[in-house]
Amino acid sequence: MESVIWDKYIHLLNEIQFEDFDLIVAIGSGGIIPAAFIQKKLNIPMRIININYRDPSHKPKYDDAVLLEEKGFPMKNKKILLVDDVSRTGKTLKKAKKYLNGNIIKTFTINGEGDYSFYNQEECLLMPWASIRVVK
Repeated sequence: MESVIWDKYIHLLNEIQFEDFDLIVAIGSGGIIPAAFIQKKLNIPMRIININYRDPSHKPKYDDAVLLEEKGFPMKNKKILLVDDVSRTGKTLKKAKKYLNGNIIKTFTINGEGDYSFYNQEECLLMPWASIRVVK
């Protein structure tokens, strides 16, 4: 498993020339950290939506991606950058796009297919924040 180190992550992020967006939407929980870095770079608002498809060991948890909380998303006709860490099947991004319907949406993933992406490889990547110990 390849490891993405912080310095490399920051370097790759600084290389991307993003178009203009009105809002960043992070998919919780994997998209929150990358979205925070992008939000710092673009200096635009960020919101979080919680959609889940896999368990912590990355095995499918549901038949399809599930929106875990329905808060409503009243914004329409906004240019949104949708951020997740990984996209393998595309189910989570597809569910998020459906939820954000009525907006212009581009996607960012660290690994997987996206309008913006660092990698598109089958092998899983160890994200820099994966080494943080969980306290229970």
